[in-house]
Amino acid sequence: MGVLSSLPAPSTRRIAVRVTNDAIRQIRGGHPWVFDGSITSVSHDGEAGDFAVIFDPDRNFVAIGLYDPRSPIRIKILHQGKPVTIDQTFWLERIDQAIERRVPLSANPNTTAYRIIHGENDQLPGLVLDRYSDTYVLKVYSAAWMVHLPALVAVIDSRLKPKSLVLRLSRDLNGRAVHGLGEGDALIGTCPSEPVLFLEHGLTFQADVVHGQKTGHFLDQRENRKRVRTMSSGARVLDVFACTGGFSVSAAAGGAKAVHSVDLSAQALETAIGNMGYNAAILNVAACEHTTAVGDAFEIMQSLIKQRNRFNIVIVDPPSFARRQLDHDRAIRSYQKLTRLALDLTEDGGTLVQSSCSSRVSSDDFYGAIHSFAADSRYRISEIARTAHAIDHPIEFPEGAYLKTLFARVDQRR
Repeated sequence: MGVLSSLPAPSTRRIAVRVTNDAIRQIRGGHPWVFDGSITSVSHDGEAGDFAVIFDPDRNFVAIGLYDPRSPIRIKILHQGKPVTIDQTFWLERIDQAIERRVPLSANPNTTAYRIIHGENDQLPGLVLDRYSDTYVLKVYSAAWMVHLPALVAVIDSRLKPKSLVLRLSRDLNGRAVHGLGEGDALIGTCPSEPVLFLEHGLTFQADVVHGQKTGHFLDQRENRKRVRTMSSGARVLDVFACTGGFSVSAAAGGAKAVHSVDLSAQALETAIGNMGYNAAILNVAACEHTTAVGDAFEIMQSLIKQRNRFNIVIVDPPSFARRQLDHDRAIRSYQKLTRLALDLTEDGGTLVQSSCSSRVSSDDFYGAIHSFAADSRYRISEIARTAHAIDHPIEFPEGAYLKTLFARVDQRR
């Protein structure tokens, strides 16, 4: 298996684990994580990727998961309930279940990029598999998966037949933990030397599957981009935190008169320009005036306000402002600041599209922050829709819910 030959075989020795009663309750309720502080005893020291079997005080089986001695999430649960054997058949059934959930997407020839494995929410915690046409990207967030990659790759190859399967690693995975594997290694086929082209609702985009953010594209906003496309006819659109232009291209395809894309990364905006070019054969895209601005989003929005610019649709899709719970209050203030700037840039009767991708900020807190600011402002907002996760990003436990987006009409108070 090429680069996979450097990986050691998984240990056949199981770790017997006892945890607190509260942890047992959480596991039986479907939570996929066991934190180090919840563990009361282990039978022996284990290595990343060892199977940990959790027992209750009466020595009854509770669950089995992957052990990671260097992570605060010490055990990632694979199965709870009755005892099972984790073997090739188990991996096959688990991946088949994930593939089955995405059949509505795989059957659509106009969309050739979507998520196939969504980590914990597909009962494969710490593992992501994304498709971009015939190139697939496997992103690993835990060292516990490394020794199991040969088994997983064999299943992926048999079920999906990828031309290429590219490995991406969480930024904290390196050194001994990855056993000689590296970012961008080809687990199947060869690593693409050029960006991979794919379709999203009939529009062509490129993904840098080796160096791009996440696995190369923000697949989770696909349906929100489609919604923006349906409401953009004749509009002037501002796309803030535009990244590689997913919303921008969708708005142009929907008939937007002009789109202004803003991002801190000049490289991302170059990709956005390229993505516009891939779709230039679409008359609406060819007719759209596309401009870009590189810089801090807050500063550029302030500058646009001073220049008395107004847009029919303002899209604000920032990165996560709360990577830790301690960041929660600061994140709320940042969302409200963005709301203030966005409202000042939205034409009377226009539309605000504002997102949060932080699981640390609940939907209630996010929507509440927007509404509380608007209530004290000179604007009145009327909700058009609240959207969350698409079919390929299912949510099966509370911390898994991160994406939330508000579509709202903006009117000045008379």
